[in-house]
Amino acid sequence: MEMRVATAGDVQAMFELRTSVRENHMSRAALAELGVTPESLPGMLEGCSRGWVVHEEGVLLGFAMADAGEACVFALFVHPAHEGRGVGRRLLDTAEGWLLSQACSEAWLLTDSRPEVRANGFYRALGWRAEGVQDDGQMLFRKRLVAG
Repeated sequence: MEMRVATAGDVQAMFELRTSVRENHMSRAALAELGVTPESLPGMLEGCSRGWVVHEEGVLLGFAMADAGEACVFALFVHPAHEGRGVGRRLLDTAEGWLLSQACSEAWLLTDSRPEVRANGFYRALGWRAEGVQDDGQMLFRKRLVAG
């Protein structure tokens, strides 16, 4: 299992993975309504944003994306066939470390607020605190970022 910075060459595989998840699933059409398309995604990997991919033998296992300008993790997805292998934790640790290196002392993220959604427990277990449900029904999480 290897991790590296995401590139424009990863976009199609990232879209395939994003639309294959069991929870927080979105179709390509729903993503396009939010302005997330194969054409727009490469721009989200540049400037104050960065993405990472974990792959094994040419297969994308998961990816994460963060934005230092907003101090947020705005994507973290693991292929259902590879859940429970530490892929998500590794990606989140990397995103947090990168945000800290970009002078972000605290980060935030949004996820589905339903209690049965596993992401809620995942983030809590890694030190993120739930701050409340937003108007769109998503849960806001925050975490103070510290070195080490």
